[in-house]
Amino acid sequence: MSTNAVKKSRVIGLIGQGIGQSRSPTLHETEARALGIPYAYRLIDLGVLGMGVSDLPTILAGMKQLGFDGTNVTHPAKQAIMPLLDEVDDYARAIGAVNTVVIRDGRTKGYNTDYSGFAEGFRRGVPDADLSHVVQLGAGGAGAATACAILSLGAGRLTLVDVQPSRADLLVHRLRDQFPHAVIEAVAQPHVAMESATGLIHATPTGMAAHPGLPIDPALLRPDMWVAEIVYFPLETELLRVARSIGCRTVDGGGMAVFQAAAAMEYFVDGPVDHERMRAHFLALDVD
Repeated sequence: MSTNAVKKSRVIGLIGQGIGQSRSPTLHETEARALGIPYAYRLIDLGVLGMGVSDLPTILAGMKQLGFDGTNVTHPAKQAIMPLLDEVDDYARAIGAVNTVVIRDGRTKGYNTDYSGFAEGFRRGVPDADLSHVVQLGAGGAGAATACAILSLGAGRLTLVDVQPSRADLLVHRLRDQFPHAVIEAVAQPHVAMESATGLIHATPTGMAAHPGLPIDPALLRPDMWVAEIVYFPLETELLRVARSIGCRTVDGGGMAVFQAAAAMEYFVDGPVDHERMRAHFLALDVD
């Protein structure tokens, strides 16, 4: 890889809804400065623009015309953007969601770095976690990635709960093909499953600054459980606060945010970035 290729300037986007307080711009741009790469990271907030996932073709076309080198993708577009891309990485296709799109010579290719980002953050947070029965709230784009990650880490049983039961069922069928030795199921409500759960993954937008609240009845939590969160703004969500108050070990969404960003940025700049430096910068931010 040539030095000139690495130093080329980049213009990157983030497509999502309610992303006005995202830390991605500063996380990416700060690391780019350390690498000596001119780098601009721009938010495309669907809510602010009065747009929805149906406008994704227009947004992608505009990015190409304006010279964007790529974009990250978050709720609610991680699955909807897939059929619009020229190519999708095999692993992202298996997960069924894309959070990183590289634009090169007018063509788009999608990747998923949420998977590795969540896995790395989880391993650091609770390295000895009991994975015998994991309950996960959310089966959307982020949920597909976290489900694959926890199964790859050795979960023996995974129970999915989603407000759209058909979406959870679809993810179950896809996961069973990839992880035939695990018990994977979908249920309409988490109450019964939580009785035997050893851990809980929260993979919905609830708890974000734009979507405050609790995603589950706190009475279903037990002190012997671990709780992992994907929301990172605020870093301590209401779910994590309640879980910690009763003695649960917890993993906040910061690890996933940092490590997925680092992996995505490596696609954007065609070279390595410093994961630990990005983690240190993230921890220094006022994320609450």
